[in-house]
Amino acid sequence: MSNVVIRVENLSKRYRIGQYIGGQYQHRTLRDVLTDAMHAPFRRLRARSKQRVVGSNPTTMSHQPSADFIWALKDVSFEVKQGEVVGIIGRNGAGKTTLLKLLSRITEPTGGRAMIKGRIGSLLGVGTGFHAELTGRENIYLSGAILGMTKKEVDRKFDEIVAFAGLEKFIDTPVKRYSSGMVVRVGFAVAAHLEPEILLVDEVLAVGDVVFQKKCLGKMQNVSKEGRTVLFVSHNLGQIRRLCERVMLLTDGSVQRDGDPGVVVDEYILSGISSLSNKQTESDNILESDVVALKSFSVYGEKADVHPRTGKPLNIELLFEFKKPVNNPGVRVFVRTLQGVDLMYLASTPLGGTVLEKGEGIVRFRLTIEELMLTGGQYILGVGMNRPLRAKYLTLTEICQFEVQPDDYYSVGIYLLNTKVGVMAAKHKWSFERVD
Repeated sequence: MSNVVIRVENLSKRYRIGQYIGGQYQHRTLRDVLTDAMHAPFRRLRARSKQRVVGSNPTTMSHQPSADFIWALKDVSFEVKQGEVVGIIGRNGAGKTTLLKLLSRITEPTGGRAMIKGRIGSLLGVGTGFHAELTGRENIYLSGAILGMTKKEVDRKFDEIVAFAGLEKFIDTPVKRYSSGMVVRVGFAVAAHLEPEILLVDEVLAVGDVVFQKKCLGKMQNVSKEGRTVLFVSHNLGQIRRLCERVMLLTDGSVQRDGDPGVVVDEYILSGISSLSNKQTESDNILESDVVALKSFSVYGEKADVHPRTGKPLNIELLFEFKKPVNNPGVRVFVRTLQGVDLMYLASTPLGGTVLEKGEGIVRFRLTIEELMLTGGQYILGVGMNRPLRAKYLTLTEICQFEVQPDDYYSVGIYLLNTKVGVMAAKHKWSFERVD
């Protein structure tokens, strides 16, 4: 017997985004709706006649965008096995929430199908499925009934749910008086404790506090260890990496990548950052304000055509054009990992002690790190400019991804990669002393 609990085949969902007439979206009156309903049979007859003439297939869907519709999902197909914890990531509007709504049967697909084996528990938004006038206690029983639980089953789990949510004092208070964080506490506790075979969680944990988020992540890990399945939508990539054994990247309603969390998350991060060519074009400004523009930059090692290497020099050149004179401009640079961990913050002033009394015209700034202590791998470079402790001329912004080549930093025949030994290398020595 197959252990696949979710099988999605060519799932698509189309939404109407408004009536588009004469280049503008129009609001419809009741008269418009009634008139449209009266004419609908005649439109269908004309459409069928046209299809017979051209031989088109009425079941074939076009995913071409139109003025009236948008495809939230387009031909999505995948399988999830029992006990898998699958993360779903993507930018806003990529189709993540729509996918979970289709799997939860909240909305119907426009095309394709999803076959699900097992009872689903879902938390797709703050207060989803809760009645504002009912108390927390009553909503727990209501949610249990919706999930197909008997009253006896809810009774058995009730104290555990309330304790997990930490809202014993407010359990008989109407939910309309709860904060958004309190609603999430009860909602997640219900969804996780009423023993669904499949748990769907949307980006709602961000509303809760840090302590409760840790409890939720721990609970989802326990749920997966019990052989149940979790689909987890989140913009918190750290949580995705820790919790999920597989990640799907959605882009414009389609699955762009499906696989190892580290690989897929890194690809997602880099998709919004330009890859480094040794020198960016000077025809378009990379960063710009009404005061200054970053025209080009270079990141290189000992020479202009050499990649940075662990333990060797790192050079960063930044070409700025000042649109108006600026007193004492300071350049700021940061380096961080692909996961968003800040590693270095370097400023020409005051940290670097280099002062340009007046910025005007075109000026090249050069930063040199004599001995780069980063191990081999991919990193992100960010740049900004300000006047020390005063105006910001360019906000610190990620501008590129660059690569550090691994090297035998410790002269022991081992080339250091950040995927194996961490991101930092440091000169050090060991000593031993026998203590009897």
